[in-house]
Amino acid sequence: MSTPTTIEKRTPPPPAPPRSDDLLRLARRPVRSLRHPVQWILTALVVVVALNFGQTLFTNPAWEWAKVPEYVVSPAVLTGLKVTLIVTLISAVVSFAGGIVVAVARLSRNPVLKSLSWLYVWVFRSVPLILVLIFLYNLGSLYPTIGIGIPFGPQLSVPTVSVLSDITLGVVGLSLAEIAFASEIVRAGLLSVDHGQHEAAKALGLPRWRQFSRIILPQALRSIVPAYVNQIVGLLKGSSLLFYVSLLDLFGVVQNLGSTYPTDIIPLLVVATIWYLLLTSVISLVEYFIERHYSKGVAR
Repeated sequence: MSTPTTIEKRTPPPPAPPRSDDLLRLARRPVRSLRHPVQWILTALVVVVALNFGQTLFTNPAWEWAKVPEYVVSPAVLTGLKVTLIVTLISAVVSFAGGIVVAVARLSRNPVLKSLSWLYVWVFRSVPLILVLIFLYNLGSLYPTIGIGIPFGPQLSVPTVSVLSDITLGVVGLSLAEIAFASEIVRAGLLSVDHGQHEAAKALGLPRWRQFSRIILPQALRSIVPAYVNQIVGLLKGSSLLFYVSLLDLFGVVQNLGSTYPTDIIPLLVVATIWYLLLTSVISLVEYFIERHYSKGVAR
């Protein structure tokens, strides 16, 4: 009977190190970037579509570009633009201040403040803005007089119509709706601050208001500013709904002029678009500088 033969497993020898001339030849080879044919094809398609749109935009006589400069600086349009700026600016400031109050109330331990702030946010985030404006516009029918005083006692009241002008109603309506959204933005920013910052502020023995205003809120603004600026842009565009409650802002003036001059409706819409684009660009520029200010000392 034969004995089986044992086969030994041998480890292959290690590869020989590259010679110096091979390394030199590799070092001299030109570096070539990877090819992305699909990306180049998509880019070409986008460029072609953009060029075609630009061609139709400036060669189509129906746009009537010759009439645009006349309407851009017309007194009626500038008056409507002034109303839009006033309403948006006041509403943005009031909304931010009110948003801080509502956000702090939602984060408080007081069950009454927490419940009321939640109810406010729930209501005004659910109801469309145009509905809020229409309710306020008809407030005189619901409450002919408004005032303050002792419940079920003497009251100091005045006629509602004499107190709430059209601009006041617009500012109040926009602010009531925007406070609900601003409060959620502020609350998210406050929650993003590390809890150690709260403990350090308490350890310093600072009053609670000073802790909030000097330590917590400045750090939260890094997260609040980008989101709230987007909210301001939405507020600027939402102000166009004031036209439906008889307040002639930029969009309202354009609509009225379009009804008066129906053949010029296209250039009038172009004028409104130009002004909204310009205002949004200014807001974005201001956002850039504010973000850069609050991002000092933070690596990006």
